[in-house]
Amino acid sequence: MRIAEAAEAYLRHLDQVRRLSPATVRAYRSDLAGLEAACGDVDLADVDLETLRDWLWQAVERGDSRATIARRTAAVRGFFAWATETDAIETDPSLRLVSPKRGKTLPKVATAQTLDGVLAQLAQAAVDGDPAALRDHAVLELLYGAAVRVSELCGLDIDDLDPDRRTVRVLGKGAKERVVPFGLPALRAVEAYLVRGRPALAARADELDAAAASALFLGARGRRLGPRAVYDLVSRRLGPELGAQVGPHALRHSAATHLLDGGADLRAVQEILGHASLGTTQIYTHVSSERLTATYRLAHPRA
Repeated sequence: MRIAEAAEAYLRHLDQVRRLSPATVRAYRSDLAGLEAACGDVDLADVDLETLRDWLWQAVERGDSRATIARRTAAVRGFFAWATETDAIETDPSLRLVSPKRGKTLPKVATAQTLDGVLAQLAQAAVDGDPAALRDHAVLELLYGAAVRVSELCGLDIDDLDPDRRTVRVLGKGAKERVVPFGLPALRAVEAYLVRGRPALAARADELDAAAASALFLGARGRRLGPRAVYDLVSRRLGPELGAQVGPHALRHSAATHLLDGGADLRAVQEILGHASLGTTQIYTHVSSERLTATYRLAHPRA
């Protein structure tokens, strides 16, 4: 079996069997296309360890980041492990392939006071009933209040909301469903948007869009709101406050950090974020130095 044919079969496996997110499948497709470009569409059995090392070295020479090289290594290891399990090849040439460790970089974290100010500005802008302003306020309140991923937020339908319990049902990575709580400010913002904002946005649609009919958040043309629009919104509203280019993930990370700072149990935060392992939550979140100092002073006999 040649690389191109095997790669397509593997990508179908990731999509249909392992049910990885479309973004992850696209990243793996890009990585495997890079491998094919470097090796040529040769037979899979002709790819050896030295070939793979040369491919990674080319990435180092181009100046690719450690995170990118680590992801490519993971893609290739998964690809050849699958090929071995399906008897496409007899031995796995990637077993001894080593990649650099990923750097532990964390997104920017906004303080609770900063977010209070940003959300207050959005609430004020929505007072006049502008549909886009009502939506933007609801989007940021729910991103922060429920600590959801941007893909999860954009995929929400109206029926996913439970106003009485103040929870929302989201579909996370690997098509795993979870129910996440959110606060009263988010509920008020979302309800105001549903009553005064969403109908006006839905009326702007050029034609009936079945995908948007059930969508919670709509864009300017009445279609389901996309991640790019949310990125632009967060960058425009939060970027000047943090002095950096930020995206929706900063709100998710800020929410997790504030939960821990407020004394939330790490496993509860894990459930809210939808992480499969506690280790991921430990890396993703961090405890502020102020909380560590306060705990030390309260607990240590020599403090």
